[in-house]
Amino acid sequence: MKDGREQQDDETFRDFLERLRAAGELVDLHQPVDIRHIATLVDQSDKALMFHDVIGYDMPVVSGIIRSQKRAIMSMGCTDYPQIEAKLKAAIDAPVSPVRVETSSTLEVIQTGDDVDLYELPIPMSSVHDGGPMITAGIVISRDPEYGMNSGIYRFMVKERNLTGIDIVTPNNMRLFAQRAYEAGRPLPISISIGNHPYEIMGSGFRAPLGMDEMAIAGGIRGMPVALGAGQTIDVPHIADSEIVLEAEILPTGWVHPEGRFGEFTRLMGGLHWNPLVRVKSVLRRKDAVYYALHMPWENTWLAAPTRYTAIRQALKTAGINVKDINVTLGGCAFWHVVISIRKQAGEGKNALLAALSVMDIKHVVVVDEDIDVFDATDVEWAIATRVQGDRDVIVIPGARGKPLDPSLAPTPVGVVPTTAKVGIDATIGEGIPKERFERIAYAYADTAKIDDYVAGKADAEGRAAAEHAEIAELADKIADMIGKEPVYYQAIAEAFSDYAFPIVARALGQLHATERLWQDPRGRMCLRGSDFAAKPPTAR
Repeated sequence: MKDGREQQDDETFRDFLERLRAAGELVDLHQPVDIRHIATLVDQSDKALMFHDVIGYDMPVVSGIIRSQKRAIMSMGCTDYPQIEAKLKAAIDAPVSPVRVETSSTLEVIQTGDDVDLYELPIPMSSVHDGGPMITAGIVISRDPEYGMNSGIYRFMVKERNLTGIDIVTPNNMRLFAQRAYEAGRPLPISISIGNHPYEIMGSGFRAPLGMDEMAIAGGIRGMPVALGAGQTIDVPHIADSEIVLEAEILPTGWVHPEGRFGEFTRLMGGLHWNPLVRVKSVLRRKDAVYYALHMPWENTWLAAPTRYTAIRQALKTAGINVKDINVTLGGCAFWHVVISIRKQAGEGKNALLAALSVMDIKHVVVVDEDIDVFDATDVEWAIATRVQGDRDVIVIPGARGKPLDPSLAPTPVGVVPTTAKVGIDATIGEGIPKERFERIAYAYADTAKIDDYVAGKADAEGRAAAEHAEIAELADKIADMIGKEPVYYQAIAEAFSDYAFPIVARALGQLHATERLWQDPRGRMCLRGSDFAAKPPTAR
């Protein structure tokens, strides 16, 4: 075992946790903690947190491991933030293909068929208005018959013991693979690896062109091949040293099932999405598995920004621009805003702007002279990022590729990917945009669950930790009576029945879903299917 201080290319997820612990960047909480309190405690903490005794579960939860710039730098084995960009660029230039292995500790426990039970996994709720427990750190590997392998990170909302949704509303390679499978009338097998080193998280988060394997980029970052294990119930590999792997299929249902809401990287509550369903066929895990809950929004941000820097710098180099500084701003959520300072020759301001606007989902670009500090005005840029549509406020380049999670986009018909206008500055909420898109993330129990109390030893009341099938059915009826009167957020249901341990409440809701009574209204609240409140499903595409 390493001493926890020096990083090696073969560092595992657990090695990284030990290194954080040795550096004082990971706090261990050994007392009982209600899973409903985890998200708000992580939000309050300036350290990563590991919850060793999560009430109702036999598995610890770790969260916040890359939720600060310092821990992101540590995760990549760098000494400063710009080095991360350099490391990613080197990996793209010299990818290292993954290798297949026969076995790994991920296969210590294998559950298939009726033994699959997602409610055994300690999947936390995140924000007050979430539609349900969300798997947030799942690295998804899929294969298309023509285009080959693809890896990416997607979220999954738990609906039943072996059923989730998958959020793939944004145009990307994963959505393309699912669309092609749907049009062929077949399910798309996927593996979902949970509990992986940030090397693999960053590699899978890079939007590679079709035919380029993101796991090879992860190998380039790591400096050695990523080990992939063979599927047990599907013909798709998984990351071999994961804590947990779900083998599943995206069902050919089309984008017709309500999912969400969820606190997004925008620092706002996202809207209700319509997505396909995912059937989980098997759960593979270590005997002593640790569940990793990626905490939104900041744990998504620090390793996302360098992927933009790399692509923007390459575009500017190709355009022959002499660049001084680039700031992919936090105010722009590390996705949409770029400020670039250049050593300018005639006409190069416009050339730099056009080059940068061609990259990924970049929406607003400011090009300044070299005497301007590009690292300024975060809050102002956040307002621009989340409340502006260029074709509505300032038209520059209309009809460009957009990102559906941009809350300033006007609503589009289900299944239609919106386009955006690049550049524009009226940073007010536009007319016709639903106000709930701008609800800020608020964590449940923030007024009563305080991290300082838990560090000092506070323990939550454990409540009823077990229930017979009949009791769960009785609880399901009580919930149905509650949501039959008016729509209620999932979190409010969990709080209303907090005398039960969370997995019992989740199972009761799962039972309502399985009996086709549970549905969601347009704001993502729980209601009864067929009620006046229920969101109306579109026709499958």
